[in-house]
Amino acid sequence: MTEQNQIDASMRLSRVVNWILGAAVLLALASMAWALDTQDITIEWTPEGKALAEQRVATWKPTEEMVVVPAGEFVMGSDKRVDRLAYRSELPQRRVYLDAFEIDKYEVTNLHYLKFILATGRQPQLDWRYDGGNFQEAMANHPTMHVSWYDADAYCRWAGKRLPTEAEWEKAARGEDGRINPWGNQGAGLSRANFGRTGLSGPVRDRPERLLLYPPLIAVDKYDNAVSPYGVHQMIGNVAEWVTDWYDPDYYKTAPNRNPKGPETGTQKAFRGGGWMDSTTTMRAAMRNGTDPNTKINWMGFRCAKSHPVQTSRLRQADDAPSAQ
Repeated sequence: MTEQNQIDASMRLSRVVNWILGAAVLLALASMAWALDTQDITIEWTPEGKALAEQRVATWKPTEEMVVVPAGEFVMGSDKRVDRLAYRSELPQRRVYLDAFEIDKYEVTNLHYLKFILATGRQPQLDWRYDGGNFQEAMANHPTMHVSWYDADAYCRWAGKRLPTEAEWEKAARGEDGRINPWGNQGAGLSRANFGRTGLSGPVRDRPERLLLYPPLIAVDKYDNAVSPYGVHQMIGNVAEWVTDWYDPDYYKTAPNRNPKGPETGTQKAFRGGGWMDSTTTMRAAMRNGTDPNTKINWMGFRCAKSHPVQTSRLRQADDAPSAQ
């Protein structure tokens, strides 16, 4: 073998070795990304980090604003004649009555969740990797993520609230008239919602290495031009949101038309609203989905709700009052 042939063979071998190493790195990244879904990674406080977190809770004041959704009927679900993107789980469309309730105007933020974590003795969130277990200051008003359904439920109970039902979430998102999106029947666009931010090729599930990065979230009070009829922000995009119901794609076929609360049992919990990595087809107020309640991922968050006793009590008193003779 000539010297040139030896050089060429060495270069070919080097390229093969580099390819193998590159493939191994990608496989490792994919495995690490999947681990983020199951929360095999734990972040712990340092003494300095916990002291900084306590200082932030004492001096930074999160917005604690809720809006009232009055009692009454609304159009729930989808009609294929109006929304061609409707999925089977959204059918049939029907009128549903709900008692009055309140719902958070904004998604629960990192700052909200920090108060809960410190009060209940929990460890920091997966993406809080700065200053001994803290989030960066710019992340304070981003929606919290990597929370399971059980985490979200525990937070809402700690805050004196609860997770909204699917029906409550949908009414808060679209109002009473059956509109496709919070702002009307116009499709979602990047001027109204944070979605479709999935990298250079394909959705995040096809690029698992993106799960290792902090996602392209925005502050929960953005998009004033896309609020719901009740003034609720970001019911579409940014992060999807857990609701309290068990998920059944066929539930609407037999669901009650008054205060539906979902199936009594199940294996998946429902979530609504779509996240930063979703596509146009899922950016609709009636879109439904479900997953294992233990899931913790970087496109899932939540907001809380609670019953509105004063208005509900007045309506019930009016219903019970004797009619005029």
